[in-house]
Amino acid sequence: MHDSSPEPVPLPAWISAITDGCRLTVRVSPGASRSEIAGTEEGWLKIRLTAPPVDNKANKELIRFLSKTLKTSQRSITICSGATSRLKGIKISGVRPKDFLHTINLKP
Repeated sequence: MHDSSPEPVPLPAWISAITDGCRLTVRVSPGASRSEIAGTEEGWLKIRLTAPPVDNKANKELIRFLSKTLKTSQRSITICSGATSRLKGIKISGVRPKDFLHTINLKP
């Protein structure tokens, strides 16, 4: 008798599982006409933000946007790296990678 469970599907390079959630690599484009997920590149998720890249406004908008999209608290989202860069490392507590991908309608 063989195991009929499907083989695990590998995750995109820009998302990984961590102990209490997931970690993302995102590239933000501030100053857009609307905040939205704009697709993926090989190593990151592209996110457009309406906020300008001044006075930490784009970082605050990124956290607000992800919180609203994922229906999770803003406190569960942390910018781990790239606070002053367009390329950022994001930690999201309480959200598994597959749940994140399902929420934003991307397949692993």
